[in-house]
Amino acid sequence: MTNIEIAGNRGDGVRSDCFVSLGRTRSKENVITLNSKVKILYGEDIMKLCRDMLAFYGITNAILEIEDRGALPFVLAARMEAVIRRQISTDREYLLPVLSQNIYTTARDAERVSRLYLPGNNPKLMINAGIYGCHGIILDLEDSVAPGRKYEARFLVRNALRQVDFYGAERMVRINQLPAGLEDLKFVIPHTVNLILIPKCESAKQVMEVDQAISKILGHENTTIHLMPIIESAAGVLNSAEISVASPNVVALAIGLEDYTADIGVQRTPEGRESFFARCMVVNAARAAGIQPIDSVFSDIDDMEALARNVMESKSLGFAGMGCIHPRQVPVIHKNYLPDDAEIAKAQRIVLAFENAEKEGLGVVAVESKMIDPPVVKRSLRIIRQAEQAKLITKQWRENHA
Repeated sequence: MTNIEIAGNRGDGVRSDCFVSLGRTRSKENVITLNSKVKILYGEDIMKLCRDMLAFYGITNAILEIEDRGALPFVLAARMEAVIRRQISTDREYLLPVLSQNIYTTARDAERVSRLYLPGNNPKLMINAGIYGCHGIILDLEDSVAPGRKYEARFLVRNALRQVDFYGAERMVRINQLPAGLEDLKFVIPHTVNLILIPKCESAKQVMEVDQAISKILGHENTTIHLMPIIESAAGVLNSAEISVASPNVVALAIGLEDYTADIGVQRTPEGRESFFARCMVVNAARAAGIQPIDSVFSDIDDMEALARNVMESKSLGFAGMGCIHPRQVPVIHKNYLPDDAEIAKAQRIVLAFENAEKEGLGVVAVESKMIDPPVVKRSLRIIRQAEQAKLITKQWRENHA
């Protein structure tokens, strides 16, 4: 028998996943062994998927063993494809249908207050991620995936993009640090991804490399894939301005403080003095480029009060959102990034004054003795949009100010 290839996870604590091993013999028939607690209900469906995939790849001498722990078809197919393509030389992809509700694009200025990181090799956490109401869901191929598991994770992330209901959240993938991340793009770009996060970005050249690789994969398709470089080093901080404008597809600039503080040789603290300069650089670079500055994750998933304080500090520095590593962080982040009553009231006064000035043909407008220019109006409109989406005000708010 040839070398045995494996993929997936096994053990009593594993859920919504499977463990697959594949060897080859001199026999001219496939031997499939299935161990599953749901074999009575779904055994034949699983066996059919196995037979279909072996036939798709022209394999007739397989010793295939599966330990199933409630894996959905997209997981089973991903694990199967990973071991098959390690056994044979092929670029063929066994693709399951794309859910119709996953065929959507996202706007350049879409709300990105929250984005939830999910390990790219853990299907259990992917299946219901969309129900938590976060603006973005990140399927992570980088830090959360062990080096030896990155190959199989690519198939799982690709299949999740096609088969998991994201409930309208922006579908994001964090690729690996370049140049390895360029190979990741081949697996995800054609499969309904909305945004690519570029980790440990230190130069405009790296952004352009990703942009060019995406264009090559898409060919003549009229599709825009947004980019979010992540600044995680001293070099990245100093080059953040040029990174922000490296491509028209860059829509946000994020900072990763765990790697940044390690790079400058300090410990990350709750007060954040050690990262104040870097965070301000990222905010100013992003705002100057007209894109969204996105703050780092907050690593303590149990202290919601500390998270709320962190969000308020982040908002005061000018960030538009932040990452999260647990679903329970999402509502706290949303609540504390939302505009308060005073911000909403001021935004309404500015927008009404600007609209009245336009109706009267006036070139300038003042509110509370301060001149109002288009960037201020744009920010006010964004505040009002946030308030409407959060149902803090109704879409008919103008009628109450008539």
